[in-house]
Amino acid sequence: MGRGITFAYGLASYCAFLGTILYTIGFVSGFGVPKTIDTGQAAPLSEALIVNILLLSVFTVQHSVMARKPFKKWLTQFIPSVVERSTYVLLSSLALILLFWQWRPITHVVWHMSEPTLAIVLFGLSLFGWLLVFASTFLISHLELFGLRQVLLNLTGQRQAEPQFRTPMLYKIVRHPLYLGFVIAMWATPLMTAGHLLFAVGATAYILVGIALEERDLSELFGDEYNHYRQRVPMLVPLLRKHDVDKATAIHRANSEIC
Repeated sequence: MGRGITFAYGLASYCAFLGTILYTIGFVSGFGVPKTIDTGQAAPLSEALIVNILLLSVFTVQHSVMARKPFKKWLTQFIPSVVERSTYVLLSSLALILLFWQWRPITHVVWHMSEPTLAIVLFGLSLFGWLLVFASTFLISHLELFGLRQVLLNLTGQRQAEPQFRTPMLYKIVRHPLYLGFVIAMWATPLMTAGHLLFAVGATAYILVGIALEERDLSELFGDEYNHYRQRVPMLVPLLRKHDVDKATAIHRANSEIC
């Protein structure tokens, strides 16, 4: 692949991501898009559960497997390494587009905050979550995270620098502010339907598994530097440090043994 073609491919993949993430905001929050998490063709509950779980599984498997080193090594036998990240971003976007297209709404109400002020607060908190997602990507190199920096460097004949461990701003408060933003955005809603709840539970479960896999890779890459960071900074909940979790776990075990 020539430099111009790889750049065009990377740019197209980035544009696909940008359109998809903006649609995701409307899809989850319930505004501004043709189909949201609670609209679309109705289906029997059993069908809706099966289809929706399969859609979430497709995204989860694609997102997790393609992020692992063995798969990257295998994939770059067939495509240039410079577009590996762009390919990951493109296929992630396509998996989300499939989910939007085939999602079956389950409109049974779990909770509905009818009080206007509280509803506005929850909606604003959801938007804050999305803002936190975008802010986190720019703190750690937005263009590199979504594959555009790699093809830009290739276009200009520059080499990719070796990865360096950094903890800018939000990363000094929690280790994964990007994932925290997603969790807030998915759960902070004045109207929680069964379908929205299924989406939120599935995505949160994936996030927790993804964090475990990602931190294993980061520990291998940066060694003690990252391990010390894990001990100092909480994973998702600000001020909740690892030793606090370990202490709470120990107390719970002691109480269980007494009982």
